[in-house]
Amino acid sequence: MREDRWTGSEPEVRQAFDRVVEEGAIRLARPWAPLIVTGIVGGVDVGTGVLAYLLVKEATGQTLLAGLAFSIGFVALLLARSELFTENFLVPVTALVAGRNTLRALLRLWTVTLAGNLLGGWLVAWLITQGFPELGSTAIETGTHFATLGVNLRSFTLAVLAGMVITLMTRMQHATESLGVRLVPALIFGALLASGQLFHSVLDSIMMFTALTTDRAPFGYLAWLGALGWSTLGNIVGGVGLVTGLRLIRVSVEIDEERSRQR
Repeated sequence: MREDRWTGSEPEVRQAFDRVVEEGAIRLARPWAPLIVTGIVGGVDVGTGVLAYLLVKEATGQTLLAGLAFSIGFVALLLARSELFTENFLVPVTALVAGRNTLRALLRLWTVTLAGNLLGGWLVAWLITQGFPELGSTAIETGTHFATLGVNLRSFTLAVLAGMVITLMTRMQHATESLGVRLVPALIFGALLASGQLFHSVLDSIMMFTALTTDRAPFGYLAWLGALGWSTLGNIVGGVGLVTGLRLIRVSVEIDEERSRQR
């Protein structure tokens, strides 16, 4: 009996790889104005989820229910075609490894998207505290939790898990072209991120912003900045080092073929 030689991944994996590379190449080459606006809108979308989280948390006192409500923010991200900083791990990194752009382009994408997310998120946080002053105590309680996690093993592992969860969500969404199917991981992983109180650079920054904009938070912007740096590092380790890294090993044949075409 003849033994066929394995030359690549399953057809479904190959199709998903092609989608990821093409989309990643587009993101890496995006002009400055659309890149900035996409990041800001992404922060606004997540901020909408934070509003839902705080409303439900204030009404019920239940973090699990509030987390389920937050997932509306990830639905908005998907339907509005905006982007979250941590959604730019699997897709553009795969395109970069496949030879479709440079490390400089990836760093530009990450920096501008994160800055835009934070700017849009701060704006929504301010609107929340001005429009719903009765949410002040809940906002302070929630924001203080993340501001005081500290730099330690526990907070780092929570950040790694957050990066892993969002990158896995991205991977699942790119396994299909069906919008209805893509909504499922947005709902599931959005709820897991918020209800599990994982340490996510953008989401938890917006939570801290809602506390800070009440002018009654027991911490300041310096504490937020420290939390941002630590959570961002953990998010990258979880998203790029775990999920994306293992994914790249699985499609190594496809990567070699793509790089050959770029020469």
